[in-house]
Amino acid sequence: MHIRQVTGGLVAALAVTFSLMSGQATAAPAPAQDIAAAARVVTYDASGSAEFRSAVDRGAAIWNESVNAVELVPSAAGQRANIRVLADNGWPRAQTTSLGNGTVWIGRQAVIEGHNTIRISSHELGHILGLPDIKPGPCTSLMSGSTAGTSCTNAYPNAAEKSAVEGYFGGALTRTSGDAPLNTLIVD
Repeated sequence: MHIRQVTGGLVAALAVTFSLMSGQATAAPAPAQDIAAAARVVTYDASGSAEFRSAVDRGAAIWNESVNAVELVPSAAGQRANIRVLADNGWPRAQTTSLGNGTVWIGRQAVIEGHNTIRISSHELGHILGLPDIKPGPCTSLMSGSTAGTSCTNAYPNAAEKSAVEGYFGGALTRTSGDAPLNTLIVD
């Protein structure tokens, strides 16, 4: 986020400079640090994620690097988290209860088949952030999930996926019928 803050500040300064040079006054965009300060904090509890704990933390960090409108942070001890992350022997899945809330299971079945644990984590967190599956899909689409194959290790959302999450949490977009359904179990 620090690079975006510096870049956002530079963009704002350039906008003001160019508008003054053209003789027309225009409003400068809000500084990036204001956007970062307004990020909605969503907590997650990965204490039940067993051997996948570091993959869950990395998946959350990837989302934090990728978007500004929401920040995923580990919950404090005794704090009720927005997202519970569990490990089990089934297939990875997510159950959304509302935007930014739900349960994620990092299923060992997909890991045994050779799917990347960080990609699984980032993908399932994407569901909790409002994104639907995009199947079949290419490796460049995080939400293509397992259809990208076991050789795909891309754990980063593409531009469209980032934009959708920014809109959901930043208020620019409204949820559409293509979004991840709420209060539903999504098995990947």
